[in-house]
Amino acid sequence: MTLPPYAELLGLSTRRGNDGALLWVMPFREQVVGRPGFLHGGAIAGLLEFAALGTLYEALAGEEGLAAKPINVSVDFMRGGVDAETYAAAVITRLGKRVANVEAHAWQQDRAKPIAAARMNLLLTRS
Repeated sequence: MTLPPYAELLGLSTRRGNDGALLWVMPFREQVVGRPGFLHGGAIAGLLEFAALGTLYEALAGEEGLAAKPINVSVDFMRGGVDAETYAAAVITRLGKRVANVEAHAWQQDRAKPIAAARMNLLLTRS
């Protein structure tokens, strides 16, 4: 999978979780630091967005000419991201013909303690 330049700046990569779900991984490095020792909120939001869109596009892999455009994005920051790898995964909560709803969660050492969550409503267009 070829990632866009912003994903490369964040250092994002993908792997499969034990359950086979798509996981996005962001290493802690200078390009994602906000205040010293903590992740920048924009980097966390970017990771969540890639997780949501990646999961959606994977679910719709067989459809040609499909594009997803954000209608609404809401990000909840729950705790500061520290000097550690950050993971994100997403779940499609509704997939219609014209609209998809996706939730994504980001965590570091413990998946049960997320650092942020996002909800995205996306308009699906087919050419």
